[in-house]
Amino acid sequence: MGVDVVTFGCRLNAFESEVIRREAEQAGLADAIVINSCAVTNEAVAQARQAIRKLKRERPTARIVVTGCAAQTQSQMFADMAEVDRVVGNDEKMRGAAWQAARSALAAPFGIDASEKVAVADIMAVTEMAPHLLDGFERGLPRAFVQVQNGCDHRCTFCIIPYGRGNSRSVPMGAVVDQVRALVERGHAEIVLTGVDLTSYGADLPGAPKLGQLTRQILRHVPELKRLRISSIDSIEADRDLLDVISDDARLMPHLHLSLQSGDDMILKRMKRRHSRQDAIDFCAQVRRLRPDIAFGADIIAGFPTESEEMFARSLDLVDECDLTFLHVFPYSKRPGTPAARMPQVAGGAIRERARRLRAAGEAALARRLAAEVGATREVLIESDKQGRTEHFLPVAIAGDEPGMVLQLTMTGHDGERLVGSPGVKAII
Repeated sequence: MGVDVVTFGCRLNAFESEVIRREAEQAGLADAIVINSCAVTNEAVAQARQAIRKLKRERPTARIVVTGCAAQTQSQMFADMAEVDRVVGNDEKMRGAAWQAARSALAAPFGIDASEKVAVADIMAVTEMAPHLLDGFERGLPRAFVQVQNGCDHRCTFCIIPYGRGNSRSVPMGAVVDQVRALVERGHAEIVLTGVDLTSYGADLPGAPKLGQLTRQILRHVPELKRLRISSIDSIEADRDLLDVISDDARLMPHLHLSLQSGDDMILKRMKRRHSRQDAIDFCAQVRRLRPDIAFGADIIAGFPTESEEMFARSLDLVDECDLTFLHVFPYSKRPGTPAARMPQVAGGAIRERARRLRAAGEAALARRLAAEVGATREVLIESDKQGRTEHFLPVAIAGDEPGMVLQLTMTGHDGERLVGSPGVKAII
């Protein structure tokens, strides 16, 4: 058997799992399961541990290797699990040499030496980022991811991710353009730019280009690209070029996911965020003037330490103030070693109740946007034989169309979760 990769967490991890699979297989690793873990919450770490135990029961002869953010920040915890054969660091996982070393260690005739079980270096010492030109995305799949940035220079008080990812570093623009062009030539209709802190892109590169300049270069030099999408951004760092591209190039999809985290100014300060509530509202209004049909998503944390009911109400109000369509709700998770872990904590029951109310607000916001779309004609990227996505990332129920196609459909209704497109007016784009 070959190498199976089980992915937890973000879109960046999804991209990196493709690199891991390629590098591990090229190194000759066989009958192995790689867990690419996430550390953003305690629940994410627990899910990885549960998956490890389950997979070992199902495949007792398979070697289990753990990597990703949780492996970087809690390497010894995973190494102490009897089911785990090796722990590989977050930088090492992207390098063929680490998988060659893993193959050698796992093939040792007398078992795995305990001193060789952990292969995790200091992530803060990593200063450069090599591009990974993947040709491993299956042809015909609707979208492909391109990693343009990794790490984060900011230190939000709740976040463990900089200690799992290291400081911010970027892929040079030319290498990104080459990657996008190669993926488009393979037939991918949509490219998604991914990173840990996308709007910090380029600060470490010569000339310090920004994300807006990168998107402009991609769209200029890869004219065959049908759709370019940006994953989560920090709105306070959005540059003028990015706003201009949003305004004047329809191939950049009208959907932005914002790292807002809270709607209360005091909580934002205690989180060590760099924007205020009004900054978030003003940004959404500014972008909506440039692209009136744009859809916004946002990350919001429920129950951050010291959050009162009045403070939470301002986060709840932000859904309407910013006219959000998609909400990604995080019940606050206490991460050891972070400043927020030392602050007065909100009771678990209150955290869960606030998260429930935020999710309900998100569901209502999505339903309102779906209702507003009825009657509109949209270009829908077919993801599977059952679902596609509009330019605004709204899900559309379809039946039997080939994944990877972009079809023009008129929205005839919705079920509260997905739009319904009329097959009678579709045309291949």
